[in-house]
Amino acid sequence: MNRWEGLDEFLAVAEHGGFYRAAEHLRVSSSHVSRQVARLEDRLQARLFYRTTRRVSLTEAGQIFLARCQRLVEERDEAFLAISDLQSAPAGLLRMSAAVAYGERFIVPLVNDFMAQHPQLRVEIELTNRNVDLVHEGFDLAIRLGRLSDSSLVATRIAPRTMYLCAAPSYLERYGRPHTLSELGRHNCLLGTGDTWMFQLDGREYPFKPAGNWRCNSGYAVLDAALRGFGLCQLPDYYVLGPFRRGELVPLLEANRPPNTAVWAVSPQRRHPLPKVRLLVEALRGGLAKCPEYSGAVP
Repeated sequence: MNRWEGLDEFLAVAEHGGFYRAAEHLRVSSSHVSRQVARLEDRLQARLFYRTTRRVSLTEAGQIFLARCQRLVEERDEAFLAISDLQSAPAGLLRMSAAVAYGERFIVPLVNDFMAQHPQLRVEIELTNRNVDLVHEGFDLAIRLGRLSDSSLVATRIAPRTMYLCAAPSYLERYGRPHTLSELGRHNCLLGTGDTWMFQLDGREYPFKPAGNWRCNSGYAVLDAALRGFGLCQLPDYYVLGPFRRGELVPLLEANRPPNTAVWAVSPQRRHPLPKVRLLVEALRGGLAKCPEYSGAVP
């Protein structure tokens, strides 16, 4: 028995809303479509459609099956196209995830540029600060920041990510500049999402628990508070390189800066990597390298 039999007909009926339109799309007879769907339902022992004389709609089982089958069939078709070298451009659905602030500022505009060049591609982007489960939630790609913990994923470094401790000149004039890690406890620290700031001391990682009178889970909000002279903060390079150049913030304890982390594009392990994922990752890496936030060194 061909386990793929009936899937194309099922998807066509679901996407076109009826057996006649599905048959037109597939260029076969309505009776063929109806027969294939009926056989598929027999194999699954589940009803996939509610059928009336006026409309066809998915059952609950049909909705669940549709969500799975769309990706199965797209990946099947894409595998055949990749092997036969018939695919000249990315196509099909690509689902990806990225952190909210970083995604809005950097990733989504670059994905939009990529989409403009490949209009046959469909993209769904979920901006969230949680680490999605790529395999179980059906994502093709995720953009992650910092250090990676899941070694089962294929990871590509697409940009550097350096963490900086810094403060506004107005704060340092009032409270002084820390010269050692031991002095940090005397300063007001602006807290973001994490409870620990990482540094390095004598070649080893040195965790520090910051404390202060201000906290927000937004990097932009932390940056604004730092620019106003409220206290010290630790933020990634893409937030602070511009303020450093303009003299609005001052980098501190640079000898203790934590080892560089990175911005990563991660995807599930596949026997045959999807061309649309590979090409988008290349576009993201090239686009990030041109962003002004990543150009130039901090004095």
